[in-house]
Amino acid sequence: MTRSRTKPKGKTRAAAIPAGAARRIGIVSLGCPKALVDSERILTRLRAEGYEIAPTYQRADLVLVNTCGFIDSARKESLDAIGEALLENGKVVVTGCLGAESGLIRERFPDVLAVTGPHQYEAVVEAVHKALPPKHDPYVDLVPPEGIKLTPRHYAYLKISEGCNHRCSFCIIPHLRGDLASRPVAEVLREAERLALAGVKELLVISQDTSAYGVDLKHAAGEWRGQSWRAHFNDLARGLGELGVWVRLHYVYPYPHVDEVIQLMAAGKILPYLDIPFQHSSPQILKSMRRPANQEKTLERLRRWRAIAPDIAVRSTFIVGFPGETEADFRHLLGWLEEAQLDRVGCFKYEPVAGAAANALDGAVPEAVKEERWHRFMQAQQTISRAKLEAKVGRTMPVIVDRVEDGRAVARSMADAPEIDGNVFVRAARSLKPGDIVSVTIEKAGDYDLEARPA
Repeated sequence: MTRSRTKPKGKTRAAAIPAGAARRIGIVSLGCPKALVDSERILTRLRAEGYEIAPTYQRADLVLVNTCGFIDSARKESLDAIGEALLENGKVVVTGCLGAESGLIRERFPDVLAVTGPHQYEAVVEAVHKALPPKHDPYVDLVPPEGIKLTPRHYAYLKISEGCNHRCSFCIIPHLRGDLASRPVAEVLREAERLALAGVKELLVISQDTSAYGVDLKHAAGEWRGQSWRAHFNDLARGLGELGVWVRLHYVYPYPHVDEVIQLMAAGKILPYLDIPFQHSSPQILKSMRRPANQEKTLERLRRWRAIAPDIAVRSTFIVGFPGETEADFRHLLGWLEEAQLDRVGCFKYEPVAGAAANALDGAVPEAVKEERWHRFMQAQQTISRAKLEAKVGRTMPVIVDRVEDGRAVARSMADAPEIDGNVFVRAARSLKPGDIVSVTIEKAGDYDLEARPA
């Protein structure tokens, strides 16, 4: 899971609001990109109503804490963040996944002003209104067309749905966010178009199950640019591919219809990049996880995808130390990893999550064994990653610049998503600026990053 944190800083409680002053909102945004999009939507609404966004606790009249409750360590981080916000500011509204457990939060922090669950935008805004009434009526021109963003200007997350229909035994997302609820296709495409027109160069498509998009809508059609588009993963990808920006697909389950999107990658319409959460390879462990268990078929599909789009980058996440995982299961995973040759991989040591079905499983793996397996897994993937990156030395490829530091650009290739994958460090890049997409020649490879010069 990817985590982002945008938090106000400072050590002083908010001062009284001077007469006529604009109301100022601070925010601590935790968790995955989907939660970040929730924060952006809330801030956009509040900014439209005349509220200002405060960068510090000291300058904020009220602090929003958008929590994560996916695993126990995330829950602890969220509770710590609420406590810190109360200590440093005193006026706190809690929302997000952990907000679904309002009793827990109220018991520990009785002084919070309000607690709302995930994607309850109206409830959050109502709580802010109650604690900090807006100064005046809304003025739309206070908000840019793309809304308030917490990401750099050149890339943005595009959330296409909420919730999930899967019932993985280690996950409580359906409990926190409900079943799959897709946004209408025309609404998604119009938002993407607004972002592109506002200067966004890269759209990162996110949801809990991106390739299931539109199933709950029975793929109902919508009109965009004078054409009819289905609320379907393939139609959505095709539409986004018309915008002339980088389109990166995250959280894609490998359903059969995903094969059609590989053709769009080969044609240069969307980035040759897929983020697929495989989680494991052992049939026994996948069955305990309540996930698809035919990994041999997945290996064949990976080979087929690479034949169609040779530059495709596949990233994934895995869990080691799941209850019942034997040494044989783990070796099966290492063997599968060697055969799959994935480009980018993340690995988590299993943590029990309150309310998850996996908690009832026998065969708990000792922490020391989890740690040892995690190191073996990462060492195996490091060897794969290094070889894949070394094969790129001498090649010329496009990169997108995230920032420039001391004459060197920190950029990303088409194979690199922000914050979770590697970087391309470009020397002699003083003339570049964030958001530039330029061609570079790869000069050197490390375990996870590349070094390059302008082509």
